[in-house]
Amino acid sequence: MLLHVIARGKIARTPEAELVARYEKRLTWPFKLTELPEAGGRIPEPLTPCRTVLLDERGRDLASDRLAEVLGSWRDDGVRETRFVIGAADGHSDRDREAADLLLAFGKATWPHLLARAMLMEQLYRASSILAGHPYHRAG
Repeated sequence: MLLHVIARGKIARTPEAELVARYEKRLTWPFKLTELPEAGGRIPEPLTPCRTVLLDERGRDLASDRLAEVLGSWRDDGVRETRFVIGAADGHSDRDREAADLLLAFGKATWPHLLARAMLMEQLYRASSILAGHPYHRAG
């Protein structure tokens, strides 16, 4: 299953970009990053079947092992692509929220977009490690 992060804004050469690159190299699942301008831009057509996860302050705060279960279930059900969408500064529209398969939040705090991207990458790596039985994740 392709993990596809779609994010508004360019990460450029920042400390967050180094973290994103670090976890991207560790991922064993297929991965794609699409950066869009703050407004507009074209999102590529999805591989189908596809699931969409919006990073959203109103979303569910899932434990890492629960996120892994969700991704594993989608993978095992034949989902070809899971999109993780990080919106612009004003977030997502109500229409986009309603159409999403999952709204995901990293707690109740508000996070800068670049840091949220790095945190997402770490969670994707952690989820894939959990599903592979790798000792990276220490539950308990």
